[in-house]
Amino acid sequence: MIIGVPREIMNDENRVAATPTTIKAMIADGHEVLVEKDAGIGSYFSDADYEQVGARILDDVRELYARADLILKVKEPLYHETLQMHEVDMMHPGQHLISFIHPASPSNHAMVTKLAQAGVVALTLDGVPRISRAQSMDALTSMSTCAGYKGMLMAACEYAGFVPQIFSAAGGSKPAKVLVVGAGVAGLQALATAKRLGAQCFALDIRATALEQAVSLGAKPVESGIPESISVGEGGYAKALSDAWLLKERAAIAAVLPEVDIVYLSALVPGEQAPILIDADMVQLMKPGSVIMDVSIDQGGNCALTQGGQTIKAHHVTISGIKNIPARLAVSATTMLAHNMLNLLKYFVQDNAINLDLNDEVVQGMLVCAKGEIVHEGTLAAMQSVTS
Repeated sequence: MIIGVPREIMNDENRVAATPTTIKAMIADGHEVLVEKDAGIGSYFSDADYEQVGARILDDVRELYARADLILKVKEPLYHETLQMHEVDMMHPGQHLISFIHPASPSNHAMVTKLAQAGVVALTLDGVPRISRAQSMDALTSMSTCAGYKGMLMAACEYAGFVPQIFSAAGGSKPAKVLVVGAGVAGLQALATAKRLGAQCFALDIRATALEQAVSLGAKPVESGIPESISVGEGGYAKALSDAWLLKERAAIAAVLPEVDIVYLSALVPGEQAPILIDADMVQLMKPGSVIMDVSIDQGGNCALTQGGQTIKAHHVTISGIKNIPARLAVSATTMLAHNMLNLLKYFVQDNAINLDLNDEVVQGMLVCAKGEIVHEGTLAAMQSVTS
């Protein structure tokens, strides 16, 4: 099988989908690997590093897309400014794509439709189920770890004051108060990082078990008042709430917003658009100089005012919607992601070809489109809600 690894074209995206180490393993399994020139430069892997393990370097990415049976990418296909064409337009029917597609996000609906129309078999990395046998393939967990750590550092940099308690000859300061909403992998890592920085931490999660984990890291719990039968779905994930329950969760958040200095938003529902947990009126409750770090932006964002890919100021509050936080931790993030990709490849490939068992839980979670149709349930539901 021919595997293609293009250079990422999203602004400030420094990761790459494969490292020399993982490509060496692919080639040992009998695959041919094509890598676009300078694909690894942002993660400090040179073309020579790839060539040394047997990869072929291509100057023209159009040739790579034309020849490859499988494309490994980090981010969703985008418009290629240099070539004046969309990356999907370089793909062909029957070609497989594995990438972070975030198909339920409204900003990606047109691209997902385009993938289906092109006959591409697309699998999204954010759909890998968090089950025991898929742990080594779970790129979302890997990147959430990076986003939790780096995202909290970025929030601290945006904050207009000290994070730890400071004593000096000119006086002292109290520690910053940090609220983490969504105590999943990213949220827990963000809490641990904030704690290391010396912040006073608070956490809210509609799942009792997740909130207990946050408390074990030293956070004070903010109770949502939402019963577990309503809040917890299959596999322990958060369930999408009705409008009435969402209002209750927002009320719990609003009660503490005037006290906190940094809010880290990482509340997601698998395969669906992120719920809006802080609306425009709630932002006005926050102190001037405070910060909202909305790492759920890839799935639409948890704050109504978040702008994808931008850091803005609204009501004297800094709101960050930076989309590719793990790219700012490129070496560690690429190493983790590339090994997740390799493990997925080994899982899907049989007799030197990709075999997707539609009854398999991993395939069901990841498959976005096949045979010209969009099949991802969360995406279809999100599309319906936009049009209705």
